Amino acid sequence: MAVEFKAKYITPEIKLSVFEDELFKTEAHFDHHMLIWFMSGETRIIQAGNTYTFNAGDIFLIPRNQVVTVVNYPKDGFPHKTVAMHLTMDRLREFYSDLDVKYTRPASDKIYQFDKHPLLQSCLASLVPYFDMQDDFPEKIASLKINEALTILRTIDNNIDGILANFETPGKVDLVKFMQSHFMFNLPLEKFGYLTGRSLSTFNRDFRKTFNETPQKWLTTKRLELAHYQITQYSKKPADVYLEVGFEDLSHFSFAFKKHFGYIPTTLVKKQA
Repeated sequence: MAVEFKAKYITPEIKLSVFEDELFKTEAHFDHHMLIWFMSGETRIIQAGNTYTFNAGDIFLIPRNQVVTVVNYPKDGFPHKTVAMHLTMDRLREFYSDLDVKYTRPASDKIYQFDKHPLLQSCLASLVPYFDMQDDFPEKIASLKINEALTILRTIDNNIDGILANFETPGKVDLVKFMQSHFMFNLPLEKFGYLTGRSLSTFNRDFRKTFNETPQKWLTTKRLELAHYQITQYSKKPADVYLEVGFEDLSHFSFAFKKHFGYIPTTLVKKQA
């Protein structure tokens, strides 16, 4: 079945997304902070160590440089529909240029939830009519809307500057710790390198030196072992596991599983029945 997905941008930073198929899954690494308001549908976001579920009316902020798995579903007869703002570094530098803010590193890189906050909801809902415009959306109005959202965020969360006023790039981090926490995310190796503070060539070199095998082989093995654990320990079905552990389709997962363990994943399900 073809994916029925539409995205309309009124500016490069503001978009309306509509997804009408049964399920859409992607691994994402956002270069910008993403402020998202749910109009309908459901989304499950899997972060290293956390899983979030969002429904109609929810508002949340995904910090930049976070690796997440996003699974979108239509719900209750309505499509998956969101309004999203990309809060770019250029926009944030301009916004904070006249503010006396001392950046302090946040305690965690969690996803921030705002519980249907009326000020944010009103700000984001006011954008919806503009998606029907035939003419270009004026930049001055876009700037006002984004600055309005940023001002509301700072008003309702005293700690948000720790995220929004952080203009650092990822530094070199412990490779073992990072990969053990993020192996289930199906990202290009270049992204793994960037997020660990390494070029692709340095990442590959450090990886082989640390793990004594190629990144591709190590990642596949770790994902299959996690899938095996989820099926045996939590009685999950293969169809409910393969997306969470980093595979793109069920048939490829089953093939790789049999090649590694010597039997197909449904064999484990039958043993538990």
